Amino acid sequence: MPLITTVAEKNQVALPAELAHALNIKPGTQLEWIQEQGGVLRVKLLPSRGELADRLQGLGRGGLHPGDDPVARLIEERSREDNDGAP
Repeated sequence: MPLITTVAEKNQVALPAELAHALNIKPGTQLEWIQEQGGVLRVKLLPSRGELADRLQGLGRGGLHPGDDPVARLIEERSREDNDGAP
């Protein structure tokens, strides 16, 4: 069933509540508007900063082996550097 809305003043469009709910569209959600041939207007939901962060989380760990702790290793290296430079 098609959903029909009307463009208001200042080119504003209200999303039907059932569509906003189904797609989890909330205030602040960014939409990308794409004009296609034949008068077709496509709207794409853009991911929030939180969703982008979730997607990126852990991507840099591909080269780590089980049990590796790069933070602990860095702290040890810095501690050694500090001790080597001490009189």
